[in-house]
Parts: sequence; structure tokens; C-alpha cells
Amino acid sequence: MASESFKPLSQGQAPKKLHFVIVGGSLGGLAVGLALKTIGHDTTILERNPAPLLQDQGAGIVAGGDTLEFFKRYNRCDGPFAVSSKRRQYLNKEGNVVHKEEMVQNMTSWDLAYYLMRANYDGIESPYCKVPEPVSGHGKATHLHDRQVTHFKEEGDGVRVFWKTSNGEEGSIVSDILIGADGPSSTIRKILELGVERKYTGYCALRGTLLESEASESAKEAFCERFTFFHCPGVQILAYLIPGKNGTLEPGERLINFVYYSNFPEGSSELEEIMTDKNGRRRPITMPPGMTDPNAWEKQRQLARERLPPQFAEVVCGTKKPFVQAVTDVISTQHEYLGGKVVLIGDALAGFRPHTVASTSQATFDAMIFADYIQGKVSRNEWKKQTMGFARYIQKRGVNMGERSQHQDLPLEEHIHDRNVASTPRVEEIYPDWATAI
Repeated sequence: MASESFKPLSQGQAPKKLHFVIVGGSLGGLAVGLALKTIGHDTTILERNPAPLLQDQGAGIVAGGDTLEFFKRYNRCDGPFAVSSKRRQYLNKEGNVVHKEEMVQNMTSWDLAYYLMRANYDGIESPYCKVPEPVSGHGKATHLHDRQVTHFKEEGDGVRVFWKTSNGEEGSIVSDILIGADGPSSTIRKILELGVERKYTGYCALRGTLLESEASESAKEAFCERFTFFHCPGVQILAYLIPGKNGTLEPGERLINFVYYSNFPEGSSELEEIMTDKNGRRRPITMPPGMTDPNAWEKQRQLARERLPPQFAEVVCGTKKPFVQAVTDVISTQHEYLGGKVVLIGDALAGFRPHTVASTSQATFDAMIFADYIQGKVSRNEWKKQTMGFARYIQKRGVNMGERSQHQDLPLEEHIHDRNVASTPRVEEIYPDWATAI
């Protein structure tokens, strides 16, 4: 990023206020916006969704060390952030525990993380939390929805970003640095990396939640304060508790969140069926909550009863708004362009398979270390090696985990080993040379 227009601060050097344009207003964009705002820079988020607030994704998040550190560093709202799980365990087909390990992990929800970030970034009121008081010295934070970025070009020492709205209005905005935080199908990455494609891997994640109070005693025993798994050939399912409506952690009001991996070969009628919504529209990557075709989901309910332990079958069959995510692979060759005027972070840089439970950790880590680099706390070389090392190493790990889980018939001990390796804290990872090569 050492361009003529920007050089990182040296220790003791007075800061120059910069303007960052961030493409993408989900967790990655909000994370980097909040981190940069906190150190005094101005930021503008351009979010393509026409609504001012993103729809509740209905998804759970395993809050790893970087996610927890991010909220400790930047969240000024009161109240708890996560549900603690005290044990990781594995069931057999009959629903009996066949392996368990005592360990604490923290689980939160996409919607709670999103509204906490919005409260801290641009002061959005919600039932999730009170908006904290402004802080002198923070940068200006602007969030613009209904802005689909179409292209950008260098202009002077910065970058001009062009956008259009859903009703055809067009405009542009100039930034010192442009940040692509627009997810695995990143528009910014597509412009910069013509040869990088997002590719389907042959299976999907079926997802949903069940209110804790609606679960049987057997299901509560399996999933309350437990991170629980089941494997069989071509299938993996896991479940855990997450905060409930408006972020509540009250027992009975929390949600049992499941992620159910099942094979749907590319080009198959099964894939077409599960990815075609109730209105007949074929969804390319994600079937939003509440849009799944009832007939297609009924088939999955029946398969769940046949394949899964009874506790898992119960939560799959009981969810009211299931959604589906096609599992994909994508990774960029680098993360900075045009002499550092354009930067990719999070899923826009590398889309991890969800087995890694690291997508939110990547977004928050990338945001924190980039802010530290801008502030002069870490060197350009360290920023690049840590960001690209994490992206390449964990992306490859996710590919390996997914292939072993979905396309190989392995003993349970192998899956337990894979999961334990994936739980290694980032600060304890030792990246091989290929991952950190710049």
C-alpha cells in the first residue's frame, strides 16, 4: 500500500484524516468501517441492498477469538454478546453421545452482530441495544443503501467509485482508498481479478433455527450449552444455541441453530429443486429465509427423519423459516491493488467454506489489522503476510474439511481431528511459506 497518495504513519507522526469508501454493508464492511472510524478517519459504506437495513439472516455465528476481540475493542453498547457452549460432542444415529470434549466456545447471531455494529458505526436505533454517545475524535460514518457499484477509476491520488440505484439514478464518490468488503461474489474483485471465479462445490448448507422453548427435553439436552455434531457419508450436521429475538439470552427464548450439509450434485434435479424458491425463481447461491419451496423442504424433512439422529431431525423438521446456502470456493491472488488504493477484505478476499467457522473471524481480523496498519502500528509487510496467510491457509483448510466430510467415508475420529484442528486460535497458527508469500 505504499503509494504516493498514502504511506502508513510512523510512530509519533501526526495522523492525516483519510476518506475510505467501503463497498458492502454487511459484517465485513461494518467491521472495517467501525475500526477506521474509531481511529479518526471518515468512511462511506455503499450497500447495494435497496433497504436501509439488511434482512435478518437467521444465522448463527461461532464467535472465535478475533470476533470477541473486535467487539471488546469497538463495541460500546451494554449487554451480553454471545451464548457460551461448554462442551463439544458427537452423536450416533440413535442420538447417543459417542464422544465429548469439555471446552468453552461462544456463539452469537448474525442479526445481533449486525445491529451492534450499526449502533456503533452510524447510530442506528434498534431493540438490540442503545446507541452509544458520540466520541470526540471519531471519524464521520456514512451508510448509503441502494448503491450498486458498477466500476471505479483512479483519480488524482485517490479512486472515484461509480454507483447506480435500483430506480436508475447514477452517481459517484471519491475516496483516498477503496475497500472491497462485498462478499464472495465481490464486484470489486471481479473488476480486478478477471480469472478468479466463485465455484460451486457440490453440496449445500441447509440452515434454520428452532425456539428453545419449542424443543423436546431430548433436543434441549443435546443442544443447550452444547456444540453438537453428527456425521455419516455425504452428510454433516451441527447445532448450537444462539441469542434469540432482539438478542435475548433468556433461557427458553434462545434459538437452537443448525447447519446441515448435504450433497446436491451440480446439474442435478435435486439441486434445481432446493434452489428454486416458492415463486419459481432459481436462486444462484442463497435461498433466503422464508422463500424455500414448501414441497422441496418437505422432501428434506423426510430425508432428515431417515438420516439423522432424532434430536437433529426434530430441529430440522421444526424450523419455520429454513434457508439454503450453496457451498462455494473463491480466493483472490492478492489483497491490494493500484499501489494500495484498492484493498479487499473478508469474504471478498477469500470465501471460506463454513466448516472453518472462520468467516466472521476473518472479517474482524482483517478490519483490525488494516486499521492497525493505517495507524502505523504494524508494518506493511506484516499486514500483508498476516492477512494473506490467514486467507490462503484457512481457505485451503476449508476445502480439505469439506471434501473429507462430504465426499469421503471416514471414521468419526478423523472428523473429530479435523474439527479440533479448525479450532486452533489464529494466534497459534503457524502458516507455511506458500501461505505468506507476497
